[in-house]
Amino acid sequence: MAQAFFGGVHPNDMKAATNEKAIEQLAAPAEVVIPMSMHIGAPCKPVVSVGDKVTVGQLIGEPGGFVSAPIHASVSGTVKAVEPRPFSMGGTMMSVVIENDKQNTVCPDIHPVADPDSLTPEQLVEIVKNAGIVGQGGATFPTHVKISSGLGKVDYVLINAAECEPYITGDHRTMLERPEQVIKGATLLAKCFGVDKVYIGVEANKQNAADVLNQTIAELKAPVVVEVLHTRYPQGAEKQLCQAISGRQVPSGKLPADAGCCIFNLNTTCSIYKAVYTGMPVVSKIVTVSGSGVIEPKNIECPIGTPITDLFDACGGLREDTYKLIMGGPMMGLAQYDVDVTVGKGTGAMLAFAGDEEKYVAEPQCIRCGKCVGVCPMRLEPVFMYKYLEKGDVDTWQNFYHGMDCIECGACAYTCPARLPLTHMFRMGKQKVNNARMAAKAKAEAEKKAAEEKKEA
Repeated sequence: MAQAFFGGVHPNDMKAATNEKAIEQLAAPAEVVIPMSMHIGAPCKPVVSVGDKVTVGQLIGEPGGFVSAPIHASVSGTVKAVEPRPFSMGGTMMSVVIENDKQNTVCPDIHPVADPDSLTPEQLVEIVKNAGIVGQGGATFPTHVKISSGLGKVDYVLINAAECEPYITGDHRTMLERPEQVIKGATLLAKCFGVDKVYIGVEANKQNAADVLNQTIAELKAPVVVEVLHTRYPQGAEKQLCQAISGRQVPSGKLPADAGCCIFNLNTTCSIYKAVYTGMPVVSKIVTVSGSGVIEPKNIECPIGTPITDLFDACGGLREDTYKLIMGGPMMGLAQYDVDVTVGKGTGAMLAFAGDEEKYVAEPQCIRCGKCVGVCPMRLEPVFMYKYLEKGDVDTWQNFYHGMDCIECGACAYTCPARLPLTHMFRMGKQKVNNARMAAKAKAEAEKKAAEEKKEA
C-alpha cells in the first residue's frame, strides 16, 4: 500500500452472514417498476407508452442531458403504466411499469462487439454511454462522462473493490465467481486510457478474492495489479482509495481526476465487460439482502426495477419486530419510508434491522470529546461543524470549516458517544448550500431575461 489515509474506523464488518453464499438468480417478478432517474444528472424521458411491447435491453428512457444515462427494459412484456411511483431517494419519480410476459425475449439490437481489441477510446465511450452504465457503488455518476473527461489527463486507473461498508458482500462474491469479467473489464479500461496497469484495491478481509483475481490475471496475462489494503472504513471512498494506492491526495474541492486518477466500481467494470462482450446494457443488479431483521440473508441478482419486497420474500421474509429498512450500507445508506420502492442501478444492499439495535437518542448533547475529529478521513472538525449548523450559520460551516468537503461516510456519527446525528446534519447543510446556489442561479437568469426584454422594448 502506497500510503494510509487519515482517520477511519473499524466497525464490525457483519459480512459472515453472506460472504460465503453464492449469488442467487432471482426469478423475474411479475411486474417491474423502473424509475427514470438512476443516475446523477437530469432524469430520463420515457420513450415508451402504455400498451407498448418491450424486450430485454430495449431503450425505454432517453438521457435528459449530457450528464445522464439511458435506461433499458430489464424484462420483456407490456408497458402497463408510465407514471410517478415511490422513489428510493424520497418522494416519487416518473417510472415505467412493465408487466412481465416471462419470455425473457432479448432485444434484437443486442449484439457483442466483433473485435473488442480494436476498440478506440471514443468507441468504448459510446458503447458505455449507450449501455446506460453508471457508478454502481452508489454514486451513480454516468461512466461515459467520467471516462471522456479523464482521457489524456489520467495516469492511474483504479478499480474499487474495497467494499468497506458492513454487511455488503456482492463485490466479494463477484470477484470469486466472475473474475474473468472483472479482469477483462479492467483490461478494456487500461487500453482506453493508455495506461500500463490498472490497480484493483481489495481489503485484506477478502484475501481469497484477491487470490482468485491474481490467478485469473496470470491466466489472461492481463495488465492488472491487485493491491491488498488494510481493512479500515472508509477505504472504498474514492479520495481515500486514491491516496491508499497511488499515494496522491486529492485537493480540497477537487476530484480524483485532478490528481491524475480515475476510479471505477467493481460492478461498473463488469458492466463494461458485458456491454462489450455481450452487448447487454445494465438490466440487472447484485444486491446483498441482510441485517438482523432478515430471516435468511443472501446475495441476489435481480432485474432492475424489482420491488424490494420480492427480495425480502426470497430471503424467507422479515422478523415481526423489524423497525428499519435501509437501501445501501448502514454507514451511508438511506432509510426507506415506503416498501414499494424498487432496485436501481446503484442499489448494492437492502438491509433490515430488528430488535434492540436502535440507538437513537431524543436530545443528544455533545460532550466535546473530539473523537469525531480523530476519525474524519477528510481532516474536518465535525464537532464545530455541527455546532455552527445547529445555530444556522451555514456560511461559517461552508467557508471556514469546509463543510462541502464532507464525504458523508458516517465515521463521525459512528464513533460519537453522545450519538449526535452528525452526518444527517451535514447532509442538510449541503442541501441548504445547493438550494442557495440554485436560487442565485435562477435569480441571475431571471434578471438577465428581464434586461434582454427591456432592451428589446
